[in-house]
Amino acid sequence: MDGGAHNNPRTVEEVFGDFKGRRNALIKALTTEVEDFFQLCDPEKENLCLYGFPNEHWEVNLPAEEVPPELPEPALGINFARDGMQEKDWLALVAVHSDAWLLSVAFYFGARFGFDKADRKRLFSMMNDLPTIFEVVTGAAKKQAKDKSSVSNHSGSKSKSNSKPSNSSKAQAKDEDGGLDEEEEDEHGDTLCGACGENYASDEFWICCDICETWFHAKCVKITPARAEHIKHYKCPSCSNKRARP
Repeated sequence: MDGGAHNNPRTVEEVFGDFKGRRNALIKALTTEVEDFFQLCDPEKENLCLYGFPNEHWEVNLPAEEVPPELPEPALGINFARDGMQEKDWLALVAVHSDAWLLSVAFYFGARFGFDKADRKRLFSMMNDLPTIFEVVTGAAKKQAKDKSSVSNHSGSKSKSNSKPSNSSKAQAKDEDGGLDEEEEDEHGDTLCGACGENYASDEFWICCDICETWFHAKCVKITPARAEHIKHYKCPSCSNKRARP
């Protein structure tokens, strides 16, 4: 484990790319891959940390041995609280600490490579445009998106005969001239993926959970367009986990 220490992003865009990769990894750990994360955080083990890497992979591991570490370290001992509080509250707590860690890593790189006031402001603005991990995990990001959208737009975006996101597929994201359908864009523009928390994009395949009515990038929940054709009622990983574990 090197925590991406040798990645060494030197520009604002590179640091933001590093931030985004780590963020996506941590969101996966706390949403679509939460079962694996839960099992790895055994309270009987030593102090454990949740690491996200620029390549969008994550792991639960012991903290770095060297002092001081090459990069700022995540919150220590997240596993100890796993069975002492409600799971959703525990995940929210880990999410908050993960957000703080992401900021500390990004601004560590900024300090190390001499970002000036304008660069720091631009970096923070780019990061702040994305929902926090806490907002994604607790559903606050989805609520904020709904608050921005009109009732009519959302009623249109949620209407479907089955679980396949026919409104959002590539096939129907084009108008007769081959351009983007502006009305389609308006309906989904404020919709956020329930896994990565990013906005709707008309050139990506989406799928909606029939239980919680949350939309996801199909790639984020590992569903291909071909597989979606055979799913009558789609249940997202979060809803599946709730029913599988009391």
